[in-house]
Amino acid sequence: MKKLLTPILCLFFFLSYAQEEEVHSIYFQFDKFNLKDEQADAVVKFIQKLDTTNVETIEIFGYCDDRGKDAYNYELSTKRANIVRDKLISKGIKSKIIITLEGKGKILIDDDLETNIPEARSKNRRVDVVINYIPVTIEELRIPGVYSTIPKNPVVGDRIYLDKLLFDRGSSKLTYKAKRELERVGKLLYVKKNIEFEVQGHVCCTPSYHKEAIDRETRKRELSTNRALSVYTYLGFRKISKKRMSYKGYGNTQPLGKGPLLDRRVELVITKI
Repeated sequence: MKKLLTPILCLFFFLSYAQEEEVHSIYFQFDKFNLKDEQADAVVKFIQKLDTTNVETIEIFGYCDDRGKDAYNYELSTKRANIVRDKLISKGIKSKIIITLEGKGKILIDDDLETNIPEARSKNRRVDVVINYIPVTIEELRIPGVYSTIPKNPVVGDRIYLDKLLFDRGSSKLTYKAKRELERVGKLLYVKKNIEFEVQGHVCCTPSYHKEAIDRETRKRELSTNRALSVYTYLGFRKISKKRMSYKGYGNTQPLGKGPLLDRRVELVITKI
């Protein structure tokens, strides 16, 4: 039990479709907002190791577990975010690149974690330091068989990486920009009627004991599947025959091998021509 009360420093990595990001999480004791020097130093060392030419902004979000009143938890989560911000600035991080500082209040316990409530609560008492990167295009990486649009001479197995398909973090709902991207892809698919494909959803960097991420709308571990379904449904709405396509969520089981920043994605994989 004592180990659960010790602040733990841990890293998690995520990719946002709007821009790549890494998230460094700092965990706190129950009802505390004080930050140990070794925790702050670890965050700073992590940031200093980054290629700063690719870092666009930093955001800081504070959280609490599900105990206590809402007003108190918002205040406590804000204090946690503020102390992390202050420590980063004191260690040389420029304040102008910290564009968001927000206390989010409490996080409710997820249904699939109820068997270990103390552990779930300990992970929710945290501050996330989000490093936002300048977007990298898939063409720059030159991964064989991976394209940002349908190639001139496609073959079975080609992957169309939808790098402009925008989702909000933890959501499977299509944004306006996502729909615009699918309009573009849909027009190409409508012309190339011989192509059949699978819509694949992927996430990255969930804990080792989970292959899938939680969809914040359904509160279930089905985010990659639901994102794939959203794309599948929209393409059907744009008159792409459902006989030509299928969908599947792969969770975190199929990384591209180019680091975690490209592993949270939706792509089309050609299955038949």
